[in-house]
Amino acid sequence: MNTPCSHGDTEGTGLFPPVAGWGCSAGSVGPVSFPWTGDVGTSGGATYPPPRYEGAGEASAVYRPAGTPPELVNPSGTRVEYLATGASTNGLFGLYRYTMGPERLGPGPHFHRSLTESFYVLSGSLAIYDGTRWVDTGPGDWVHVPIGGVHGFRNESGEPLSMLLHFSPGAPREEYFENVPFVKDMSEDERVEFYLRHDNHWL
Repeated sequence: MNTPCSHGDTEGTGLFPPVAGWGCSAGSVGPVSFPWTGDVGTSGGATYPPPRYEGAGEASAVYRPAGTPPELVNPSGTRVEYLATGASTNGLFGLYRYTMGPERLGPGPHFHRSLTESFYVLSGSLAIYDGTRWVDTGPGDWVHVPIGGVHGFRNESGEPLSMLLHFSPGAPREEYFENVPFVKDMSEDERVEFYLRHDNHWL
């Protein structure tokens, strides 16, 4: 297993000794440092965020077993599992398992002014718009869209697909997922307000 080199060291030395079977590969991470050393940051100037917890540790992990029913099944049959919401992560991120049927569905090109969005395909084939073209993605493929990045996605395969959707920070996307199937029943003013409230800006 290769990990980023520390100060150009290919033997894995530095804060931790070499681990059998592990190597070190040059990369863009640069020297790794840790808060408890007093040297917070990397050679590129990135730093850890300030502490948000000052306690001595607590039992706060959340376990969600496989087979937990989805929180949402919309009229098209799309299932959305709320793995982590902005409310449950104190606004840090939202993570959803999004499972679509074989119908050709999905949003066209748009962008967000306050959110990053990432896609990790679990099964099936998903077409994702990267701002310039539609890219066919499959299991194991990952696409990250920074704030302001134009994107869209749709199922064009005629087969079901499943993916993980990640948003950062953790906005209340649950309300969006639950109500977007009914946009067609809204007035024009209601649609405009709905999309603006959920930071969807269409092209």
